[in-house]
Amino acid sequence: MHLFHDKLLSIGREVGFRSGERLLRQGEAARGAFLIGSGEVEAQVALPGGGTLSVARLGAGDVFGETALMERGVCMASVVAKSDVAGWFIERDDFRAMVAGRDSASLEIQKWLTRVLSEKLRAANARLREHRAAEARPAQPPQAPARSAPGFDYRPFLPLLAFFEGFEADEISALTESCAVFELPRGATLFQAEAPAESAFLVVRGAVEVILPQGTIERRITIAGPGELVGYLAALERRPHWAYARIRESACLMEFGADRLLSHYEGASGTSISLQRAIHRSLLQALARTDAQLIRLISHARLNAARGEAEDLEKALHGQIVVNK
Repeated sequence: MHLFHDKLLSIGREVGFRSGERLLRQGEAARGAFLIGSGEVEAQVALPGGGTLSVARLGAGDVFGETALMERGVCMASVVAKSDVAGWFIERDDFRAMVAGRDSASLEIQKWLTRVLSEKLRAANARLREHRAAEARPAQPPQAPARSAPGFDYRPFLPLLAFFEGFEADEISALTESCAVFELPRGATLFQAEAPAESAFLVVRGAVEVILPQGTIERRITIAGPGELVGYLAALERRPHWAYARIRESACLMEFGADRLLSHYEGASGTSISLQRAIHRSLLQALARTDAQLIRLISHARLNAARGEAEDLEKALHGQIVVNK
């Protein structure tokens, strides 16, 4: 964290707020991150149907808004000063210019932020697994995949996919060189939970369901469409898959071997920087979906007077908001 603080403070500007002032408003465009030097702030989120929920108290050494350093988006919470606050604000454009310099410290900070986001996502999904939801349904047995060759020329479509936004043509070629591309029919299992993550998969055409197993039931977490990457987090972290993936619509997929993906991700080339940004976008999308599910479950628990369950979910949402010192 000393590396993180020192490097960011070199491009940050000092800011101060009076008690009661609003630093961020939920839903507004996010422009960067705050590092608190002194004082205390409170993060609040609006609940469906009205009302707000206090999800975090942050103090000296805490960082919030870090996701805005990587991509444009909106503030996931409102933040209000609970006392006089002094700290620093780091603009996204300044951070990205620093990373573009490709010095080792800047690249390590970017990878550190990726680890922060991945741990938040993993922890929040673990909480979701503990709670029943309307999406729960009887678990389906895995269906062995039967790969077939693509029935169309997929190459002209690659630069149009959201995943490759910001990539140069030669960077796309470098990343996709020697990657297997295949099709799977509806219902086929792409990978199973707890299986070794030997690859990540880019959806070129069709759709893939990402599903949380919960004993005899399952819950759909998301549907990944063209331009979305699945299975990448486990592949990068060398962990087993935490969920499983099933083909929802007949799909064309590009397979990135874990070793090759990690080699590019850990590098300092233009391809590596573009890949890191694409991974960040994927993580931010996943976090936004998880936040929406947590907030909905909290509202449902409160309406049903399930205080203990609501508090448990609120703690999970708290973990999404704050980067601890």
